[in-house]
Amino acid sequence: MLIELQVRRFRCRERACGQATFAEQVDGLTFRHGRRSTGLRTVLERLAVMLAGRAGARLSQTLTVGVSRSTLLRLIRRLPEPETTTPRVLGVDELALRKGHNYGTILIDIETRQPIDLLPDRTTSTVARWLAAHPGVEVICRDRSAAYAEAGRIGAPEAVHVADRWHIWSNLAEAVEKTVVQHRALLREPHDSAAVQAAAAMETLELEPVSPSGPRTAGRLSDRIREQHGAVHALLDNGVGLRAIGRELGLARNTVRRLAHAASADELLVGRWTDRTSILDPHKPYLHQRWAEGCTIARRLFEEVRERGYTGGESVVKKYVARLRDAFPLDPPRKAPSVRDVTSWLTRHPDRLTDDQAQRLKEILARCPALDRTAGHVRAFAELMNNRKGRDLDQWVTSVQADDLPALHTFVTGLGQDLDAVVAGLSLRYSSGAVEGHNNKIKMLKRQMFGRANFDLLRKRVLLAARGRS
Repeated sequence: MLIELQVRRFRCRERACGQATFAEQVDGLTFRHGRRSTGLRTVLERLAVMLAGRAGARLSQTLTVGVSRSTLLRLIRRLPEPETTTPRVLGVDELALRKGHNYGTILIDIETRQPIDLLPDRTTSTVARWLAAHPGVEVICRDRSAAYAEAGRIGAPEAVHVADRWHIWSNLAEAVEKTVVQHRALLREPHDSAAVQAAAAMETLELEPVSPSGPRTAGRLSDRIREQHGAVHALLDNGVGLRAIGRELGLARNTVRRLAHAASADELLVGRWTDRTSILDPHKPYLHQRWAEGCTIARRLFEEVRERGYTGGESVVKKYVARLRDAFPLDPPRKAPSVRDVTSWLTRHPDRLTDDQAQRLKEILARCPALDRTAGHVRAFAELMNNRKGRDLDQWVTSVQADDLPALHTFVTGLGQDLDAVVAGLSLRYSSGAVEGHNNKIKMLKRQMFGRANFDLLRKRVLLAARGRS
């Protein structure tokens, strides 16, 4: 739509007046020095606040009102500052302007979940000055940072400090992890009774050699042996001696003797196993033990028995392992849980554990009394926190101090340095959840601005986007 608008231009006849001429403005449509209408400017301002430079410029091209990214950023900077109100319940947390280098502070109204202000650093003096300039804060929700605690005591001495429950639980989880590390040797499952019994049974077991199921009945070898056996016994029945039989049939003397001593040709074709010894026999009990423990790799077993004095070849071990595999198939052993796994099981609600995790945790606690006591303290603290029984924290601290758990003692010492805030955090309904949520949104805004997130632009976008300003 194209609007043709005619307005009046006025001139000032006073020579001393700096404004020699000025044009008439249409309320709601035009403004001084404006290159676009009020409505279009409002749309572009909203576009700039929500999408910033590059993304906003691309969308403006689609809307056929193309502007550059720099124009959109200038529109953000020209927007008026949002009105700042003093909240009754204030949330304070740090935000990374450049991770590892520069950090700022975000202030949130916990009751309305709206950002109040962004501060350029996280120093005690900056936060204390803001609190002093905005009296009326009654509750301060924060993490366990000493800088913010001191700022609250200086800028708002009457305010109640509330330590965030998530950070308290995170600190407890760190103490539990240190305890698990101290007893990591007990996390590996011992050999179960079934494996031990199997090893004992295998030590006394001698695998029977595999023999053919019956005599050979077909083939040139079978036919020749049967023919020779019949010829030898026919000559023996006629009283011919072994030497003469050998000369007549063209057979060696030992062959004639073996044919003569065999009652039938089947006995020669089947063969007979004698009580022979193997070079592997002294090492078989060790192989049985390792097999019961779950080691089924022939190459590894060969290297182990070679270190124990075995002088034979690897093929002998491979054949014997193959026979063990056929006779005693083993299920693959379960992987030992890691320190992080056990820490997660100890600090997670029991209803959220699978049956296998609950069973493995039960076995670990049975093997390690220290972890069993730690689990009891963790459950007691979780009940205290979930039911907001901060008044019972002293009893829990006393029970922990009476136990020999150094990592938990360190955790208790840390609680004592900020005890009032911890008790309030375990008793009141306030938390820093809204602050953490806005911190995540700020990370998204920074990525969206592609390195153009100067503090003034970032602050405007955070405050205006949350309030829906256009």
